[in-house]
Amino acid sequence: MPNVELEPAQRLPIFRRIALGTWATTYDPQVYGTLSLRMEPALAYIEAFRQKTGKRLTVTHLVAKAVALALKEMPDANALLRMGRLYPRRSIDVFLQVVMTDAKTGKPDLSGVTLRNVDRATLLEIVAATEQSVVKVRTDSDPELARSRGTLARVPGLLLGRVLRVLSFLLYTLNWDLSFLGVPRDGFGSVMVTNIGSLGLEQAYAPLVPWSRVPMVIAAGMVVDEPVVENGQILPGKVMRLSATFDHRYLDGAHAATLARVVRRAFAEPVLAFGEPGA
Repeated sequence: MPNVELEPAQRLPIFRRIALGTWATTYDPQVYGTLSLRMEPALAYIEAFRQKTGKRLTVTHLVAKAVALALKEMPDANALLRMGRLYPRRSIDVFLQVVMTDAKTGKPDLSGVTLRNVDRATLLEIVAATEQSVVKVRTDSDPELARSRGTLARVPGLLLGRVLRVLSFLLYTLNWDLSFLGVPRDGFGSVMVTNIGSLGLEQAYAPLVPWSRVPMVIAAGMVVDEPVVENGQILPGKVMRLSATFDHRYLDGAHAATLARVVRRAFAEPVLAFGEPGA
């Protein structure tokens, strides 16, 4: 069984072929963009969802679902680059970054959970899967993740970069399944989402992680009160900024415009995008 379920892309546009030949790695083709979202409909939706289900739906869950719906509408952005060729993925998986405390040092650390087939999952399923996975991450009770982190922790700092590059080559360039070594299959999915708003930040751009082969990272900022223009009048409003970093070898302005349109529409009309709260 391969590490990632893939199929080769057919008849790429000339610019995409040029882009693939222009940049060697994700160290140089990073592009940045910010999308400002009105949050009143989404916040009302979250409150209605919590009251109806008793489940703690968050902005992060909505962002993950909205981005997955955007990737479904723009499948070219849901791909993996191998040996100079793009391979569309067969599923849309979202990696959520999780802040945790390192058990040995007691210092803050970053880990994450991967949600599978997010475009097809309900919000109830997304909330449940996230809660279960986050508990395992923060209590270090996921044996596969603990084994992977423990192995990397034993690698000398001088060699860690090389080890990560070798793992990336085996997992993605050769597409080998290394789960028998404790390495999770397709551990980072299609896109990374991080909630910087929980850290009190309104806006920041997260870097691409080259060895993860993820072409897009979304950072959701804190919801803030700002003046907004509505029907020609200046009114108080609630706004959140999504800051995106993406790999220009995969995505260009046309892709970004489609992704932005789908996400903006989802937050403007959450019932249409996500269904009735708790359904």
